[in-house]
Amino acid sequence: MTRVVSAVAELAPARDGFFITFTIEEGERYRFGKIDVTNQIKDVKVDDLKPLVTVAEGDWYNADQVDKTISALTEALGNRGYAFVDIQPRVKRNADTRTIDVTFEIKEGPRVYVERIDITGNVRTLDKVIRREFRLVEGDAFNTSRLQRSEQRIKNLGFFKKTDITTNPGSSPDKTVIGVNVEEQSTGEFSVGAGFSTSEGVLGDISIRERNLLGRGQDLRIGTVIAQRQQQVDLSFTEPYFLERNLAAGIDLFEINQDNQLIGQFNQFTVGGSLRMGYQITEPLRQTLKYTLRQDTINNVQSTASRFIQEEAGTRNTSAVGQVLLYDKRDNRLDPSAGYFGQFGVDVAGLGGDVRYVRTLLSGGYYYSVAPQWVLSLTGEGGYIHGLGGDIVRIEDRFFVGGDNLRGFATGGIGPRDLATNDALGGNVYYVGTVSLGFPLGLPQELGITGRVFSDFGSLFNLDEKGSTIADPHSVRVSTGFGVSWASPLGPIKLDLAVPVKREPFDKKQFFRIGFGTRF
Repeated sequence: MTRVVSAVAELAPARDGFFITFTIEEGERYRFGKIDVTNQIKDVKVDDLKPLVTVAEGDWYNADQVDKTISALTEALGNRGYAFVDIQPRVKRNADTRTIDVTFEIKEGPRVYVERIDITGNVRTLDKVIRREFRLVEGDAFNTSRLQRSEQRIKNLGFFKKTDITTNPGSSPDKTVIGVNVEEQSTGEFSVGAGFSTSEGVLGDISIRERNLLGRGQDLRIGTVIAQRQQQVDLSFTEPYFLERNLAAGIDLFEINQDNQLIGQFNQFTVGGSLRMGYQITEPLRQTLKYTLRQDTINNVQSTASRFIQEEAGTRNTSAVGQVLLYDKRDNRLDPSAGYFGQFGVDVAGLGGDVRYVRTLLSGGYYYSVAPQWVLSLTGEGGYIHGLGGDIVRIEDRFFVGGDNLRGFATGGIGPRDLATNDALGGNVYYVGTVSLGFPLGLPQELGITGRVFSDFGSLFNLDEKGSTIADPHSVRVSTGFGVSWASPLGPIKLDLAVPVKREPFDKKQFFRIGFGTRF
């Protein structure tokens, strides 16, 4: 057991302070002895609480583990409505066996109800925007788990630099007042992105977004992509609580002019829009429904292009309905360090329009904090599209892999290809995944510079068209690399360098990508 032997104070030579010297004797190490839980709460069984104890007989004594057990017991009892339980660890030191017996004494506390929720610090954001994120309302039995979830939901809004939630005594012993103090931050964003590819050259994107329009929590975004081979304009608006219900409604409008001459010797012009509506089924489970109407034109097809692309020239209309089911248990959806999520989506085209297909998309991720600021993550996604009624899947609806979703390879750099013309044709089935480890670089934390190492893998295959010149292997491609992120005063800057370590001879490579942005 560690003990302080002495403490000596000396006056500094400048007589403006004191130097204090502590002498500490480490002593012998102790192990945990008998571990027990006693309980004075009437309707709570001790056997239900013992599995929450994180210490075990024979382990080295660790005060942090004792505190973790107290926190776990407090949270479990808070879920049952006991807000101010008193849990005291009673210790008994056995010098002869160098063990410490610990008994966690739980004293009965009153069932507490929420009397009031006070919100301060929000100058611009309306009170209702914060209140609707609470999983508790006035009059509810106090619940620690729901309070913690409420705090996380408020932080996930991204509207506040700091969020502090406290509990204070109410007007009577069985009531508590929840205090919420927030510090607002800029929610308007002006973002600029840039990149370079050995096949695409220089590209950039500019977007203006307000995530808390007029303090109502509404999201408005106008974006454009300006590149050597792509021009895009899109507008998106989301009302997170449509008709004052937990029902998010939104609209998207877009116009895209894509120069795919280096990918497949054709251009694609797309214009359209979509309506969407989402709602919460359970706390982690969310359903989103969407209708999309768009027009695609394949034009400027070169005479040297693959005949499989030349046959795609023309204009087609698509009318599609879809749904997305999301199960999200991440600790923070913006910058997760623990938890997992899974997402499943289906789109069906053919309710009018010229094309008919069923498209299925699946994605997920798992995050684990190895140590403070060290986060290991495994993420992946995959998709399958199939034409209905004998229709083939058109090139504008096929999947293309490379670039952002498979670093080390150019956009459209892998997958089915006409070897006679070296044109990428896209595929009907794909999967990609990433294993990544984010870590600090040993620099002062206030600089906001972090690093990561990663490995990407994936494949794209299964083209409807067949021919002697078409390469359509199912082989997996793999790349490895490292990246650096800097939360600079001008905005986040990200740099990734990746090298393919497993590829096909006809795949196209891209060695690095860079992006940066700022906020106002």
